Amino acid sequence: MAPPLLSLRDITLGFGGRPLFRGVSADVEPGARLCLVGRNGGGKSTLLKVMAGQVLADGGELFVQPGVAVSYLQQEPELGDHASLRDVVVEGLPGPHRGETHRADIVLEALGLDPERAPVGLSGGEARRVALARALVGESEILLLDEPTNHLDLPAITWLEERLAAYRGALVLISHDRAFLARLTKATLWLDRGVVRRLDQGFAAFEGWRDETLEQEAQASHKLDKLIAEETRWSHQGISARRKRNQGRLARLYDLRHDREQQVAVQGLAKLKAEAGGVSGKLVIEAEAVSKAYGERVVLQDFSLRLLRGDRLGIVGPNGAGKSTLLKILTGALAPDSGSVRLGTNLTTTYLDQSRSSLDPTKSVRETLCDMGGDMVNVRGRPQHVIGYMRDFLFEDRQAVSPVGSLSGGERNRLLLAKALARESNLMILDEPTNDLDMETLDLLQDVLSDYEGTLLLVSHDRDFLDRVVGSTVLMDGAGGAREYPGGYSDAIRQAGGAPWETARDKTKSGEGRGGAKPSAKSPAKPAARPTKLSYKQQRQLELLPAQIDRLHSEIATLEAALTDSQFFVRDPEGYAGKADRMEAARAELAKAEDEWLELEMLREGLAGG
Repeated sequence: MAPPLLSLRDITLGFGGRPLFRGVSADVEPGARLCLVGRNGGGKSTLLKVMAGQVLADGGELFVQPGVAVSYLQQEPELGDHASLRDVVVEGLPGPHRGETHRADIVLEALGLDPERAPVGLSGGEARRVALARALVGESEILLLDEPTNHLDLPAITWLEERLAAYRGALVLISHDRAFLARLTKATLWLDRGVVRRLDQGFAAFEGWRDETLEQEAQASHKLDKLIAEETRWSHQGISARRKRNQGRLARLYDLRHDREQQVAVQGLAKLKAEAGGVSGKLVIEAEAVSKAYGERVVLQDFSLRLLRGDRLGIVGPNGAGKSTLLKILTGALAPDSGSVRLGTNLTTTYLDQSRSSLDPTKSVRETLCDMGGDMVNVRGRPQHVIGYMRDFLFEDRQAVSPVGSLSGGERNRLLLAKALARESNLMILDEPTNDLDMETLDLLQDVLSDYEGTLLLVSHDRDFLDRVVGSTVLMDGAGGAREYPGGYSDAIRQAGGAPWETARDKTKSGEGRGGAKPSAKSPAKPAARPTKLSYKQQRQLELLPAQIDRLHSEIATLEAALTDSQFFVRDPEGYAGKADRMEAARAELAKAEDEWLELEMLREGLAGG
């Protein structure tokens, strides 16, 4: 067996007197395909930084074979001060090859980025693509990637999967994307309570092995330390009880998909009209021949859909395909250019967007969840004791009296999720809810949605999550086409014969379908004289928005860093509350600015293409 390219031996590391690792040892062999998994906050990213030489351990040894190059993608990319994206990516080339800028151009263009573009004003997803390009371009012997799929759309994730599958070096991945890990990994490093255990199988086998390991540990320590054993059991997904519960949920999901398949198979516009009166009270949304365009850029063309109470619809497509636009049209927040949308009666909507929610740092966890006082949480119309509800979201019993300001960032995310999902509703709208969530929180979200009795609209790029949750999936091709298929993401792709956005892209390259589908016959006649460019006010706004977006990103990052300091609330409760309020407002401003920039940019492209 070849010697390892990188080795950790008895690594010990702690912050503020608290040990994060104890005696951690691990090897990265030539051609290794490793995933590094563990609970959020357990130290995965820090351990990867130790491997990359970015963090020095308190004790132990890091050894890298002489001459072996290591490339590292951190979770929050830092691009530095450069004139162009090409200059950023060239940094990833070995010194003697820095002049081979064409290699940087090839990777950037594959990720849909212009090498000449300046780094200023990049969105979070674009910045991650640039950082990925920098990590990949040098083809190092070892790649260390921390959450590489965060904020990427499905075409970019698919491209990255193909690139990494063909990569000949050693790979260590941290990711919450189960499908991504299952395809690419052949061994698993499990960081659990400061100790690393190794399974010589990929992520697909990890969860069963983890549950079995924890079950054996819980049984062995039952008499010695019953409390710790029980906390370990529920904090790692409840093991056998959760597994049995999920089997029932899986059966219900299959039943739901079967029912949805019958609806999709028989639906037709004429029949929909005839049935509308007969399903009063069950109809949630009915869209007929809906179209939407920005200038000549067709986002949606002749799309029809009918959702009944209890349906669970996933919406999938590349960035810019119009997923959020479709959501707004279906919920009545945005009028289509042509076609009609009819909403059912007595709809109560919950929109889950964790980044725009706020919490009062002066309230306790119990007070936050129990809006009406006492110890009972109103969970979608049903009372549940706050301690039991907290356990469902991985909180310890003692944290019921802890102030929100003392919680970690991950705990606040879980509390936001618990609070939002407790609201009574019969229509839930989730727009990219899985971004930046760890696997444990994703499992919790899946559990809650599995028990949800209302109708669900879900936009996500997480394929495994879609497969586990939705009953039907709309695939959007990015050129105006959208079609519903029964089943989850994998079912839809199989029925469509592949990803429709790939087909649409190939047609666009060959000159077919330029500008999208033909206008609907119901579209209103366009005036003879039409603008050929943006107005001065629109152009000026388009120029100013990137700087505003960049400023808001920086402000939000600064506020988040301040609010993660658990002692801040103790020192200055009023200052903490002020920063929390400002962060909520800044996130709302950012969302508005990004939406406005997207609409103006699409309009500009449409006018230029015309």
